[in-house]
Amino acid sequence: MKEMQDKNFSEVIPQIENLAGLCIKNGQIDPEFYKKYDVKRGLRDVSGQGVLTGLTEISQMQSYVVEDHEMVPCQGRLYYRGINIREIVSGFIKEKRFGFEETIYLLLFGELPTKEQLDEFQKLLAEYRSLPTSFVRDIIMKAPSKDMMNTLARSVLTMYSYDEKADDTSIENVLRQCIQLIAIFPLLAVYGYQAYNHYVNGQSLFIHQPKEGLSTAENILHLLRSDGEYTELEAKILDIALVLHAEHGGGNNSTFTNHVVTSSGTDTYSAIAASLGSLKGPKHGGANIKVVQMFEDMKQSISNWEDDQEVSDYLLGLLRKERFDKQGLIYGMGHAVYSLSDPRAEVFKSYVGKLSASKRREKEYALYARVERLAPELIARERRIYKGVSPNIDFYSGFVYSMLDLPMELYTPIFAIARIAGWSAHRLEELINEGKIIRPAYKAVAPRKSYTPLKER
Repeated sequence: MKEMQDKNFSEVIPQIENLAGLCIKNGQIDPEFYKKYDVKRGLRDVSGQGVLTGLTEISQMQSYVVEDHEMVPCQGRLYYRGINIREIVSGFIKEKRFGFEETIYLLLFGELPTKEQLDEFQKLLAEYRSLPTSFVRDIIMKAPSKDMMNTLARSVLTMYSYDEKADDTSIENVLRQCIQLIAIFPLLAVYGYQAYNHYVNGQSLFIHQPKEGLSTAENILHLLRSDGEYTELEAKILDIALVLHAEHGGGNNSTFTNHVVTSSGTDTYSAIAASLGSLKGPKHGGANIKVVQMFEDMKQSISNWEDDQEVSDYLLGLLRKERFDKQGLIYGMGHAVYSLSDPRAEVFKSYVGKLSASKRREKEYALYARVERLAPELIARERRIYKGVSPNIDFYSGFVYSMLDLPMELYTPIFAIARIAGWSAHRLEELINEGKIIRPAYKAVAPRKSYTPLKER
């Protein structure tokens, strides 16, 4: 069968190439038209600010303040339901407990839970943290994918078939669906990876059951590792990563996708699967993989990691499209909203050093810190960008995941395990406020033509 598929594919390559050329020829739009008609490409204005398309109470990003009617860049801030993310993280860290479950509650319901409410919510998540009978065997183990985001999306869409009220968009039912998906996302992601690792990589197959008394972060590590063991520091840092990735405003690509799809009136499983498709993209959730790959290339390419000049030369090679993937990017540097700093990266960085020391990878951490120090100046000089460039959350998250021995195939799914909390909150907000179906305008610029009969073409 595979030989037949390969043969057929090779036979149609010339035909596909010709058709692709036709697509490109007739698909290109004159770049001047975007200026002529004042098109907000990427839904951003000329200053790079996002075009206002909706309102939300779920989260807020702040990168500037207004002084004397002018926008002045400031240190980045992120608020979940009006509470600074720094306060949220420092709060549960001081109390020596995990914070992701509390964050989910805050995003969904708009207020911090009492101890009793948090205990009840954690019990509810534990009750939903199981899959339908034979789901792992019949769905996850069959046709394993090399990409866990595709596996996640397929599993989410299949869950539709197990839900008797799948199309019910009442708030009560959608909330139930969202909480259930939040609870099972770690299982879908990790089990999907175990199937791939066994059937494709030939490794031993083991499927652990989640433990009721563990946090989401603890259960991820328990499910993933053959012995189910992990350290307290490992679980705490993964928990912080989940909190920092849980939500980031209604305008990020995957959350806006959720709003668009939800506004059509479709079911929860379709809306979440659409967000997964968006998050998979390397310009969105897949960015931390690029950071890790870039640093691996850097470590192989330079002889002295402590030499500023040698590191700078490598970074300049990246910007000039001479190094790594020759895309002209220093991955992990810069953000569409933040300029002076990404608050998530700032919070995360304070814990990365502790983990690198426990893993005896201080030298690598020092290299990351050196790139963080050198890159902004080089980018400003080469690109003439003076608004400020700083590391984003992806800069350190991939390094953290590698120190946690998470396989690279799970980097983006970990993002999804966190971000489904925000997606769920935004889906509920869209439904509660009964918004119109989202349909921005596109201007047609093709010239009018007459139909030509087939024999005359």
